[in-house]
Amino acid sequence: MLNILVTGCRGRMGKAVTAAASDDADARIAASIDLGDSLNEALEKCDAVIDFTLPTFTNELIEACVEKRKILVMGTTGHDENQLQMIETASQEIPIVHAPNYSVGVNTLFWLTQKTAEILGDGFDLEVVEMHHRHKKDSPSGTARRLAEILAEVKQLSYRDDCRHGRHGDVGARTDSEIGVHAIRGGDVVGDHTVIYAGDGERVELTHKASSRLTFAHGAVRAAKWVAAEGLEKGLFDMQDVLGLRS
Repeated sequence: MLNILVTGCRGRMGKAVTAAASDDADARIAASIDLGDSLNEALEKCDAVIDFTLPTFTNELIEACVEKRKILVMGTTGHDENQLQMIETASQEIPIVHAPNYSVGVNTLFWLTQKTAEILGDGFDLEVVEMHHRHKKDSPSGTARRLAEILAEVKQLSYRDDCRHGRHGDVGARTDSEIGVHAIRGGDVVGDHTVIYAGDGERVELTHKASSRLTFAHGAVRAAKWVAAEGLEKGLFDMQDVLGLRS
C-alpha cells in the first residue's frame, strides 16, 4: 500500500487525485494539505507526494521532499529556468517524476508527434494549438510547450529562438524554421491539444481532447506506484518512462 500526500487538496486537480487514489487498491491518501497547512507534518505520514499546485510552492516542496527522502510526482507547470534546474538537482537525491501531462493518451500523442515529424520530414509547417479553461494561469500549457519542444528537437531547432507564440500585426511571411504555438482560453475546457503539419496540398493533424481531470490524476497515481515498484532511489523521470515509451 503506497501512502500518498496530496498537495493543493482543495483545488481541481487535488480533488481529482484524491478520487483516483480512492479507486486504487494499491494506494491511499495518507495526508492532504492546502494553504495554511503544515507540509512537514504531512510528509511524516506519506511515502510519495503528488503535487498539482503553483510554482510559488515548488521550492519549499522540493527542499522538504529532499530532506525527508520522499518520492515526488510533480504535475505543476509554469516553472522558470532556475526552478527547472532545482528540480534536476533534487533528482540526484530523490526520485522525481516531472511531466507536463499525466494522461496516457497525451503521452501517446508525444510519441506520435515525434514519429510523425520524423516521417514527414521537411516541407511541412509546424503549429501547436491548445485550449484550456478560463481559470488557467500559465501560457502556453506545459503540454503545448512539450509538444513544441519535441518538434524543435526533431528539426534541430531551438524552442526559445524558433517558436513564435501567437501572431499580431505585420509579422511578415512564415519562415521555414518557425514553430507556431497558440493558446486559447475559455469556458471549462479541461485540455485540448492539436499538432498541425501543414504541407502543400495536404495537412496532417494530431489531436487529443481531455474531458475529465481524472485522466491526469490516475496517471499521476500510476507514476507514484511505478517509482515505488521499481525501487528507484533517485533520478528524474516523466510519463514516457512510466509507460515504457522511451526510445
